[in-house]
Amino acid sequence: MTTSSHAPPSFRAGELTDPRLSAALRTLELTVRRRLDGVLHGDHLGLIPGPGSEPGESRMYQPGDDVRQMDWSVTARTTHPHVRQMIADRELETWMVVDLSASLDFGTAACQKRDLAIAAAAAITHLTSGGGNRIGAVVATGEQLVRIPARSGRIHAQSLLRGVATTPHARDGVRGDLRGAIESLRRPQRKRGLAVIISDFLGEIDWQRSLRAISARHDLLAVEVLDPRDLELPDVGDVVLHDPETGRTREFSVTPTLRSDFAAAAQRHREQVEQALRSCGAPVLTLRTDRDWIADVVRFVSTRRHSFGAPTGRVPRQ
Repeated sequence: MTTSSHAPPSFRAGELTDPRLSAALRTLELTVRRRLDGVLHGDHLGLIPGPGSEPGESRMYQPGDDVRQMDWSVTARTTHPHVRQMIADRELETWMVVDLSASLDFGTAACQKRDLAIAAAAAITHLTSGGGNRIGAVVATGEQLVRIPARSGRIHAQSLLRGVATTPHARDGVRGDLRGAIESLRRPQRKRGLAVIISDFLGEIDWQRSLRAISARHDLLAVEVLDPRDLELPDVGDVVLHDPETGRTREFSVTPTLRSDFAAAAQRHREQVEQALRSCGAPVLTLRTDRDWIADVVRFVSTRRHSFGAPTGRVPRQ
């Protein structure tokens, strides 16, 4: 169900000035805190509950345990299969890649995809900060790449979100560069942490190799931001469509055949994106401009926590 009360505040201008910007960010922060506080607690990895990276005690193997954690020396000594439990790192460093390319300056429901991407960044920041954890961001428009260093503390978190929200829009005709943004996370090398990719993942899937390289060292999370019109065309007859990433404008007659072909092509692309992300070990949180995005975050996290340790470790797509 779509309700305007569930929409994130609008950052459509991209250059909001105080006090409007402060008010919008404060509204977003309160929305996140009210809906998520109490839902997530304990595991500071938040959206990606995991075993950590430091070795701990061994215990008997149970169905569903990750066989990669087998403790073969204890297994040989006791003649019973054992797995090595891992201790979560005490401090987590999270890096977000926030795609604010021109394709996200679009929305036909409760908000623009850009607003939803900023809201997702706010949720990730809230879920992973605290306790000395650090968070940083790479904001990519295709025209520029802005790096916000990883630091801890609430003041830094607010400054980070302000920096994301005020990122200027790319000029018309500038393509996004998600691969370049992901690639920028590879240097300098950092200790094991969490990498979050926030994008609509439209366009060429040329980022898979870079993301797989990141996954060798870090946990991954992909946040897919969609609008209904990314998936299907409405029955509107003649329409003029503009692609902001190429600058091209064309007139179409939206016929039943065109609608069917567009929906099929959109579905194929989503399946290819999902397959690419799955091959990199990245679970996918899908947020849509026509749904309650906070409820989707809560549902995703709850499912991840309940399914962790299952053989697939995957969350059903909606």
